[in-house]
Amino acid sequence: MRPMFLVLLAVLVVLFVVLPLVGMALWALTTTILVGLVIGGLGRLVVPGPQRIGFLATIAAGLCGSIVGGFLGQHVLGVGRALTIIIEIALSAGVVAVLAGRRRHLPAG
Repeated sequence: MRPMFLVLLAVLVVLFVVLPLVGMALWALTTTILVGLVIGGLGRLVVPGPQRIGFLATIAAGLCGSIVGGFLGQHVLGVGRALTIIIEIALSAGVVAVLAGRRRHLPAG
């Protein structure tokens, strides 16, 4: 009787503790990538001219702008959500400009 109880307890722990935690982690990763893509795309729209950076660099620029801009807007400056989003896009545009400028000046070869 006791081994059956332990098996049932293990199954319940997996179903109600482990799987939701894994699901939340995957959801957080997915939404972080999507926010990075959107903020990075908006940052690329702000920077004039063509940017010769790839998809992953756009996501990275968006993530940098989103994380740093969100921290600055909400915790350092204490501004509202709308102004925080503008700060995030501006920082993302700055990262896009730096990446595009660095890519443009690299020697061929």
